[in-house]
Amino acid sequence: MDKRVASPAEAVADIPSGSSIAVGGFGLVGVPIELIRALLERDTADLEVVSNNCGVDGWGLGLLLEQGRIRRVIGSYVGENREFARQYLGGELEVELTPQGTLAERLRAGGVGIPAFYTASGVGTLVAEGGLPWRYGKDGEVVVASPPKPTAVFDVLGAEKEYVLEQAIRTDYALVRAAKADRHGNLVFEKSARNFNPLVAMAGRLTIAEVDEVVEPGAIDPDAVHLPGIYVDRVVQLTPEQASDLPIEKRTVRERKE
Repeated sequence: MDKRVASPAEAVADIPSGSSIAVGGFGLVGVPIELIRALLERDTADLEVVSNNCGVDGWGLGLLLEQGRIRRVIGSYVGENREFARQYLGGELEVELTPQGTLAERLRAGGVGIPAFYTASGVGTLVAEGGLPWRYGKDGEVVVASPPKPTAVFDVLGAEKEYVLEQAIRTDYALVRAAKADRHGNLVFEKSARNFNPLVAMAGRLTIAEVDEVVEPGAIDPDAVHLPGIYVDRVVQLTPEQASDLPIEKRTVRERKE
């Protein structure tokens, strides 16, 4: 079983317009940038993207966004992208904001076959009650708002508490970035790149991983596998130049004291 494909372009060649795609990364860490660039080279558009954030201006998912390829985003943080804010407030983009932990669990639940779950996050807010602006009109009016969600009271450790029902997320495709893979698709993530990537990979019906290194089956200690290959369909090995394209989102420096 060999899940390798020759290039990012080949890996995404059959992703059609209108697809839903979960994309790994947190800020600029662990972003499958070469797969995103390969999508950019195609005419793929009208995408629904599920990701913690939507990249920044000029990098990551921000590349697809500035080309008008994304119609809807499910995410939890959007504060580093001016074009994202412009499109959202201008009525060009639909945005479903969800608490970060809830987003993570919605992806995980989709990957393990749980259709929905109850959580305390969002109870008593517009997350549960509905009314969050998903899409604005050109004049600033809300034209699509989030619907109310079912709630229920459960007795947990002797105390009754209200919880809100959240639906799992399952997408047509998933794009992730890992440090190492074997030919069977078992993945190892590098430090903080093990953020949303494993959960995103689980949620995709067809998952593509770009990786720095590919090794033979058995070369990765089973205890070191962060995501088993059953969740991965295609593996693309990056060139050294591609693998080293790792921008720093917020560079902070201080003077060295002699």
